[in-house]
Amino acid sequence: MNDAPLALRPLTARSVVLSTLLGHHPPRLPVRALVRVGELFGIAEGTVRVALSRMVAAGDLRQRAGSYALTTRLLERQARQDESRAPRTRPWSGEWEIAVVSADGSRPPAERAALRQAMAALRLAELREGNWLRPANLDRPRSEVATAQCTWFTGSPDGDPAALARGLWDLDGWAARAGELSAALDRADAPADRFTVAAAVLRHLLTDPLLPALLLPETWPGAALRARYDAFEAEFRELLQQFLTSDRG
Repeated sequence: MNDAPLALRPLTARSVVLSTLLGHHPPRLPVRALVRVGELFGIAEGTVRVALSRMVAAGDLRQRAGSYALTTRLLERQARQDESRAPRTRPWSGEWEIAVVSADGSRPPAERAALRQAMAALRLAELREGNWLRPANLDRPRSEVATAQCTWFTGSPDGDPAALARGLWDLDGWAARAGELSAALDRADAPADRFTVAAAVLRHLLTDPLLPALLLPETWPGAALRARYDAFEAEFRELLQQFLTSDRG
């Protein structure tokens, strides 16, 4: 499998543990199951256990009764991933959400960075500095950071909304990357290869702008890529269940 053009992140003990727990509901697994998953990808038991200890020390995981679970910060990441796979949309009336930064212009860098992260999570794009917008077709709460630093409006553009969307998001680039990832999944046979590509698919889904169909190219691959990931997750969940069953035996 040649993944060089995709620049996929290499598998590490931490990435295997994190991806496994992020994809598991509830996100808690016994240590032996996590060790077995690592072994599936050629990662030694000792390496997995060291990674688990470091992740607990870093605040990524919490340990209890021989199991490891995600902490609150990563539970929020899991919620964003779940939303990217099954977005909550509503009929689009043509209106756009508009957020204008109304906080003090001398905000410290940490606050500015937090706002950018919050806007990315809400899938808004920046028209120009301090002005964010997107079609009002998503049903999700706004974070405290976004509401504290911005004033929110709704409105409609005077020009072509599809042209505005193309200017705000690289739709062609997103679709091309989706096609490359889908083809990579087709080529991947070994579990480690499939796991690596599937993790990249999930990261890519997090950047889908989730626009109304009227603003997307006719062959938009978002739904198909979600279906591909759902099929992988069902396959991996079955494999994980086999590990858990064998542990109980």
